Amino acid sequence: MQPVNPSDPVVPLVSQGDTHVDRLNALWKLSVQPGLSDAERIRAMLDMAAKVLDMDLVVLGEFGEHYTARYVSDRLGVFPEGTVLMVETVLCHAVHLTREPSHIADLREDPLYANHALVNQLGLRTYSGLPVSVGEDARWVLAFLRQRCQSPPDAVDVAYMGLIADWLGNALHQSAQKDLLQRIALTDPLTGLPNRRAAEERLQKERARTPRDGHGFALALVDLDHFKMVNDRYGHAVGDEVLKAVARRFESGLREGDWVARWGGEEFLFVLHGCTVEEAAGIMERLAGQARATPIQTGVGTISVSFSAGVAAFGVNDSETLPMLEKIDHALYRAKADGRDQVRVAAQSNMPWNSALLRQALAENRVRQASQVIVDLQSGLAIADEALARIESATGEMVEAKDFVDMAEGLGLMAEIDRQVVRDVMQRCVARMDQGGSTDFAHFVNVSPQFLARRDLVEEMLNNAMGYCQTCSAMLGPVKPIVLELTERQRIVSLEKLRADLQPFIDFGFRLALDDFGSGYSSYLYLAHLPVSFLKIEGWLVSHMRQDRKVAGIVESLANFARKEGVLTVAEHVEDAETARILADMGVDYGQGWHFGRPQLA
Repeated sequence: MQPVNPSDPVVPLVSQGDTHVDRLNALWKLSVQPGLSDAERIRAMLDMAAKVLDMDLVVLGEFGEHYTARYVSDRLGVFPEGTVLMVETVLCHAVHLTREPSHIADLREDPLYANHALVNQLGLRTYSGLPVSVGEDARWVLAFLRQRCQSPPDAVDVAYMGLIADWLGNALHQSAQKDLLQRIALTDPLTGLPNRRAAEERLQKERARTPRDGHGFALALVDLDHFKMVNDRYGHAVGDEVLKAVARRFESGLREGDWVARWGGEEFLFVLHGCTVEEAAGIMERLAGQARATPIQTGVGTISVSFSAGVAAFGVNDSETLPMLEKIDHALYRAKADGRDQVRVAAQSNMPWNSALLRQALAENRVRQASQVIVDLQSGLAIADEALARIESATGEMVEAKDFVDMAEGLGLMAEIDRQVVRDVMQRCVARMDQGGSTDFAHFVNVSPQFLARRDLVEEMLNNAMGYCQTCSAMLGPVKPIVLELTERQRIVSLEKLRADLQPFIDFGFRLALDDFGSGYSSYLYLAHLPVSFLKIEGWLVSHMRQDRKVAGIVESLANFARKEGVLTVAEHVEDAETARILADMGVDYGQGWHFGRPQLA
């Protein structure tokens, strides 16, 4: 411990009124604050410690082959997080070696550190270093530094530093254990490949990446031929040998960036980046040829293995992976049905839509309705559903809205599609309440400006609504169960005209929802000019909020804004439980997506 230079001013460590109890309360509140990742909580802890102790620089570093500053609170802006240094040059190297804390009042007076770069170049004077124990791991050190000289920390400050170091050690240990459990949960214990759960999560990331990068990928589903015979003849231990050997071959046969997972049993799923379906089929044929040519060595001798495969390509215009998985599953079935040991490409299902086919489908009343549930994020109860338009092709295939909406709008046929869907929604609403369903359950349905501008269709819809209400067994109040969804897919020339077109429905008790809110400027104009009851948060924001803190901040801000305005929020594209939990913590009211249920035909 070095004496304080009397020429340097003494700066109080904490503001007047700060107490040990206050520090403990702040530490506890931060440790239990919801909505923070492990890394965010650690950084927040360092920032708080720096403020409480009036430190310019607080660093949590890890020693290994080199020293790495893993987490940093730096109000000087001189020591970036992630800085890598030679171990011997680090100020807290001695603490790492001795595992004993060190407190130096003036580094200039210490012969070991007087010429250190942090002292001469950055002007740092006061230093405290504490070892951080992470389970049995002794690689971590917590360092506090200040440019001003300071009397040695008193017992309260030393105890506080020790408490921060202990908390950080525990946090790092828990994070490491959580990462280990996560790896175990996402890894197939036999082959070491990603398991099905991990593959499904990675597929969602691949799906989200595709439109951003502009490059698609191919999927292949592989099934080992007659594998049951191996287990029956040689036993499951030998079967396990075969599976492990096959997994190693598959891994070694892939290009950099491609990956394979154990999909279940003797099935393996491949993701091949930047491949056309023909190129992917070629890769699988190569692997199949290697399998035929090289039997697997096992404890009972060599065993010949072949496989069947189904292949499909996921392009930048595709939005969901489930249809592609169904396609490769069907292609795999064809490969097995045709004699096994072969690769089959999934059949293309792009509908050859043109204006004549679309008009014919409408004339033959082949508009169908699918619905997707909307769930209260706090209670988990279904509180509404959304009607989704489908068209049944002449061959019986269901065509999703994304494949015909643009054409229908261009041909002026969207109003007729909306007409049929809205009518079906109201019929289903009445049927549901006649069966004892709650009057609070809402039915969301999209309506286009083309529909709203058709006075004859608006009057027909209102007449239908009044008729259904009169025949309904439930007693409805001024608020009706139907919610009209508006989107900015079509350009609106006049908001005043849109408000006038909507007014009859508003007067009747229908509510309004803004779809894809946050996707463009028009949504905010709608919100400012229309009596909106629901904001449906754009699915892209929901899908990306866990990877991007800024996106998460936007979603939370939208939820806070809507709550202040008395508007309910619905998050779209909720595809897993963790996303649902985060949204609930943010204050989002409702959720919609595959996590709660896929669209179902009525």
